Amino acid sequence: MSEVSGRILTPIGWVDGRLHFDARIVEISPARLASGAPLILPGFIDLHTPGGGGADALGGEAAVRTIARTHARFGTTAFLPSPVTAPAEELVSAVAAVARVALGRAPGEARVLGAHVEGPFLNPDRLGAQPPFTLPPDVALTERLLAAGPVRVITLAPELPGALELIRALAGRGVKVLLGHSAASYEATIAALEAGAAGFTHLFNAMSALHQRAPGMVGAALARAEYAAVIPDLVHVHPGALRAALRAIPRLYGTTDAVAAAGMPDGEYRLGNQRVTKRGRTVSLADGTLAGSALTMDQGLRNLVAIGCDVADAARRLSTYPAELLGLADRGRIAPGAHADLVVLDPALNVIAVYVEGFPSGSDH
Repeated sequence: MSEVSGRILTPIGWVDGRLHFDARIVEISPARLASGAPLILPGFIDLHTPGGGGADALGGEAAVRTIARTHARFGTTAFLPSPVTAPAEELVSAVAAVARVALGRAPGEARVLGAHVEGPFLNPDRLGAQPPFTLPPDVALTERLLAAGPVRVITLAPELPGALELIRALAGRGVKVLLGHSAASYEATIAALEAGAAGFTHLFNAMSALHQRAPGMVGAALARAEYAAVIPDLVHVHPGALRAALRAIPRLYGTTDAVAAAGMPDGEYRLGNQRVTKRGRTVSLADGTLAGSALTMDQGLRNLVAIGCDVADAARRLSTYPAELLGLADRGRIAPGAHADLVVLDPALNVIAVYVEGFPSGSDH
């Protein structure tokens, strides 16, 4: 059995103590700590991860494992590899590769929980940096994707013909539908939520904006959403807009939308079937369009704290709320019986150690 000591974030708040665990958490015992003791948080859960470490989620099993190792270094203990829009055969192959990795986690890897397929049922006029392989909602293709592996999340545009019927069918099978890459009206978005959509993909980005007489998808999210994802890199969303969403959406959660450039130096990288360039914190197409991010979850935590969240609230938005969206009661929290998915930070919120299901994993900080 292993143990770590520090200020432990539990579902009832901070506890100064020792955490005893094997693959799962066994016990939390009180202990007196020296000043400067580390913080022990639930491991981060990233529900939207197109890449990292130079690898893209459309690149097959080896690429998915590279992504898993890369993000584990930064405190992500579980995630959804997220292939972007591509031809149907490539998407089916990508989901099958995700399924193979999900069956067997190798040392140093974050746990793959399944796939988040971002498309292809997107509005072609709101692609952002997505490749132009959109399709109208297609039940047969959806069935092929679900048969290929554990698809946990699908992003789609609810204004497309057949979208509401597909949302109802997917919700009935336990697949979470997120709304995004969309020009939907406020009314169409509300209809999608009522049909069973669970939330929103990268709130504010690639969706119809809030206007006082046409609230759009952003307005519907602020008015009605329980869950929505946001990219807290302070590039995709202005801190003021992020603060507004934090006040309006009870379980706003952070995700990286990280592409292959995450964890890598500046340069050119793959995003699906196209190339993107990383310069500092920004990843973009040649025309300057933002193309995912180079964000890691530990930096997302520090960014949320920098704009006013306390550490406990920021941590919940990167672990507990994503777990709850997927219906996982044994991840995203530090409590007896939960998986021992942990990130240990110094007082400046830098990663010291990462544990995935009880095993040390990845951190070289």
